[in-house]
This record gives sequence, structure tokens and C-alpha cells, in this order.
Amino acid sequence: MREPVTVNGVVLMATPVGEFDKRLVLLTKERGKITAFARGARRSTSPLLAVCNAFVFATFQIYEGRTAYNLYQAEIHYHFTNLAKRIPGVYYGYYFLEFSDYYGREGIDGSAMVNLLYVALRSIENQKIPDELIRYVFELKMLVLNGEYPQVFECVRCGKKENLTAFCFSKGGMLCSECEASVTDVRRISQSMLYTLQYVIASPIEKLYTFTVSDEVLREFASIMTRYVGMYIDKKFKSLEILKMMC
Repeated sequence: MREPVTVNGVVLMATPVGEFDKRLVLLTKERGKITAFARGARRSTSPLLAVCNAFVFATFQIYEGRTAYNLYQAEIHYHFTNLAKRIPGVYYGYYFLEFSDYYGREGIDGSAMVNLLYVALRSIENQKIPDELIRYVFELKMLVLNGEYPQVFECVRCGKKENLTAFCFSKGGMLCSECEASVTDVRRISQSMLYTLQYVIASPIEKLYTFTVSDEVLREFASIMTRYVGMYIDKKFKSLEILKMMC
């Protein structure tokens, strides 16, 4: 028998398989996104019963198989049980899991993605800043981690760092006041919105959810991120569709 492998991460998805088993999709720091089967996890006496649920952060002991892993032991570090009591907060949480599943790949270093997911879920749970702001910060930082974020520190046309006034979707970033007039598909944004974009892109993950914005800036953020994310992701997320119906 092969030696067990220890990974640290979060359960993105847990689905029943057969009569008593579960199939888990894990996002791990060490191996990225992997699939693991938990044999007998649906039995009331199983030691894996508590860990085989979405939102659980844990250390997993797994055996590597030909096409998947087998989970045989786990130590829970945190599970977001209180999140289930929050509506619509829990659906934002599921959206973050779906978003992470979309970008997760096996064999990558998933440390930053796991950490981002954790701090975003804690922020939803703590309710200190609006859920919508947590969402847009999460989306933008996930794009940063995957190299698909906009250029907001200099003009994408001439390279100037001063007088950045408009966001150009087709060119993927900011334009200065001089270049703005000669490019189509632009949206003028406030300096507060520009600072917000710069802060999220440049800040370490643990500092992301330490600020709030005005309602006007939040609307700007929503408009930019909704369109920008749509340019890179064509998947429809079930949890996001639910959120739209609730709003």
C-alpha cells in the first residue's frame, strides 16, 4: 500500500455516492484541486461524517489512487456552521466555493486561493462590511491570483501613471485623461474607485477586508466587476443565479 499523503485545504463540494460513501472536491494548498472518496462517510458512526461537508477547512490524510484519492482521516480546523443561518450570506459563501472550483486545478500551489477563500468566508460570517463588497473584492483578488486582473496603476495605452480617469474593458485597464478621448468602450470612474481597485490588487490577502466604501463606489465596483468577470468566465454559477433572484 502506498504511503498516505497529508494535505491542508477546504471541502468545495460533497456529494453522495452509492449507499454510504461521499465524493469530495477539495481545494488544497499542496496539490491544488483534487477529488477524494470518503468510504462510509454517510454512516452515523463514521469518523468522517463531520468533515465531509462544504465549507470545512481541515488537514486531510489521503491515499493516492489511479484517478482519485481516498480519504481515511481528517482533522477539522474550522467549519462555517453559523454561515448556514445567514441569508443571503450562505449563498455568497457557496458562490465563493463555486468560483474557487472554477479556477482550481490539480498540481498547482493552492495556498493563496485557500487563504483567500477562508478570509472571504470569515468576512461574510462576521458581517462587518457589506456582502456585496466582500464578493467584488474576492472576485478581483481571485483574478489577480490567476493572472487575469486589469492594469490599474498606469495607462494601458501610453504608460502614464498620472491622471488615470477611465476604465477600458477592451484594453483591460485604466486610461489617462489624454488617451481616454481616443478610445471607445470606456467608463469614467471616481478616484475612490481607482484607489479601491489598486488597493485590492496590491494588498496581501489578510488586509483585504479592512475597509469599506460608499454606496456610490460600491455601485461602481459592481458595474466594473460584473462586466470584467463576464469577459473571462462564461460559466453560470447556480448560487449567483439564486442571489440575483433574491435581490
